[in-house]
Amino acid sequence: MIKKAETKDREGILEVIQAVGLFTAPEVEFMSGLVDSFLNGEQEDSHYWVVAEKDGVQGVGYYGPENFAQEVYNLYFIGVKPDKQGQGVGASLVKFIENHLHELKQRILLVETSGLPEFEKTRQFYLKQGFVQEAVVREYYKAGDDKVIFWKKLN
Repeated sequence: MIKKAETKDREGILEVIQAVGLFTAPEVEFMSGLVDSFLNGEQEDSHYWVVAEKDGVQGVGYYGPENFAQEVYNLYFIGVKPDKQGQGVGASLVKFIENHLHELKQRILLVETSGLPEFEKTRQFYLKQGFVQEAVVREYYKAGDDKVIFWKKLN
């Protein structure tokens, strides 16, 4: 089942963020702050955290509007516990998010990720979900770490 995140999901969300193993401690702490501000009602109503649950949180998605663009959202984070990857949890989260954004009459969904080798599986996942690799911004995150941008039309 996929649903809007609730306060009771907090620990499970943080567990997923840490379990994917792709983020530094400061990045995990930053994301933890985003989760808390959402759960406390401090984020804009147009930002969403959703969870895939089955005997606890298995996967998480976070998305919000792209600034200065009309009807464009950014999928800021999607993650699935390593022992649940490859079982359709991530694909179900993407489909849920796309359906929600369709209901909101959004046009485009963007995803940005790292070009580092450890993110190859992530990039392949987005391609399998029908995203198109739209751009690469060289050395965006830090020297040697490109930003790879994926694009998908939501009709």
